[in-house]
Amino acid sequence: MADTAESTTAEGTVGTKPTFGVVILTQGTRPDDLQRGFRSLQAQKDVALDVVVVGNGWKPEGLPQEFKALHLEENLGIPAGRNAGVPEVSGDFLFFLDDDAWLPEDDFLASCARLFREQPDIGMIQPRIEDPMDPAAPQRWIPRLRKGDGHDSSNVFSVVEMAIAMRRDVFEKTGGWPSSFWYAHEGIEFAWRVWDTGFRTWYAGNLRAGHPVIDPRRHEEFFRLNARNRVWLARRNLRWPFSWAYVGSWTLVQLARSRREPRQLKPWFAGWRSGWSQDPWAPGEERRKLKWSTIFRMGAAGRWPVI
Repeated sequence: MADTAESTTAEGTVGTKPTFGVVILTQGTRPDDLQRGFRSLQAQKDVALDVVVVGNGWKPEGLPQEFKALHLEENLGIPAGRNAGVPEVSGDFLFFLDDDAWLPEDDFLASCARLFREQPDIGMIQPRIEDPMDPAAPQRWIPRLRKGDGHDSSNVFSVVEMAIAMRRDVFEKTGGWPSSFWYAHEGIEFAWRVWDTGFRTWYAGNLRAGHPVIDPRRHEEFFRLNARNRVWLARRNLRWPFSWAYVGSWTLVQLARSRREPRQLKPWFAGWRSGWSQDPWAPGEERRKLKWSTIFRMGAAGRWPVI
């Protein structure tokens, strides 16, 4: 069982154990899944954990004795809710776990710590995501243009956010999750910001997390926020001509995707218009774009921020 973090050395360990601050965000609507995630954390070996359960508009209850609770009276959205939990936990590494996700292996976090130690230029790790009840995991869970084999590891420039490990100092340098996004594409900006700190974002195909297969496209809200946040990604992070190229390329992609389901276009273009008319930054948020050196470094590493 994972120990509770008490004292941390400069190397991020308690004694010989790496320390992780763990943030679980929930609205309390998936109690069985949440308990499964708790058990998978308690089973982790050779790490010391400091865990907070953030109730996004819900007062957390039924927690293990060693877990902390943070009650947010209002639902702040997913990125802002995750950010709120970080100051509540200690540890030189951070781990974000969705309330319906879990860790099938008891050495997952120890393996993440070892990877950070062996490759010190890795700032953030996304594992392979699988649903044991549905072997055909969505290709979108592999955050690469050329998907390939999900077991292959590589640099990536976006993450799916169900289970994310990272260095705490890198989190602080990024400024955290983009709190204004509410939902959708926050994993793209966050990965870009990790690259902007001089570190890499890494897809670890040899590590595994569990998550049920859910189709987010069943809601019109998905298409609206998808489009709005695409535009916000460009406005917040990219300089001309990359900003226009990024929005333009994704507009063409959506038009192509919607040929079979044209009903998607109405909410999508409503979000697209909102992306240009609304302020993409939260109050008090630092306004900064990616450095030119970061854009060229990302391109050299495999993906220019154009599509």
